[in-house]
Amino acid sequence: MNIIINLFLTFAKIGLFTFGGGYAMIAMIENICVERKQWITHDELLNITVIAESTPGPIAINCATYTGYKKAKFIGAVAATLGIVMPSFLVIYLISMFLNNFLEITVIANAFKGIKIAVGILILDAAVTMVKKMNKKTLPRMIMICSCVLMLCVNIFAWNFSSISLMIVAGIASLLIFVCFDSPKQKDCQNK
Repeated sequence: MNIIINLFLTFAKIGLFTFGGGYAMIAMIENICVERKQWITHDELLNITVIAESTPGPIAINCATYTGYKKAKFIGAVAATLGIVMPSFLVIYLISMFLNNFLEITVIANAFKGIKIAVGILILDAAVTMVKKMNKKTLPRMIMICSCVLMLCVNIFAWNFSSISLMIVAGIASLLIFVCFDSPKQKDCQNK
């Protein structure tokens, strides 16, 4: 029962003190769940991030659900998921009940301008940390560089390229790379 409460309170703290959505929460999740509490490994966090990109739901919620399930099965997944969702839900609910023109208040509008900068820095920090801890192999680095170049080209030249198509192409490319280079049969043949 202690781990259930710990999961709920940990993810509630992450949900309460992190602005900017799932990407901004990754740095805090890594700090608490990977480094301090060691509930998951860095590789598991990377895998969760990749899987969460291609499944419905925000990254932080998927990460909380996975971590909770790993630590305490179904009830842990529920506790962690509720922990990360409840603070945001309650804050938005209270704002909607009592403040009709919340963002028109000068102090709040200025605070959110500052928060936007902090969110950008949190997202950049999470990205840099993940790149540093990524496999040092050439292939993952080349895939990352090609993906960044493709994203920049799509944005700069305003290409009309569906994100669903991009996910399908990336999935097929990853599957082909796994079958050709990383499959267990391939490794067994190389070891003999």
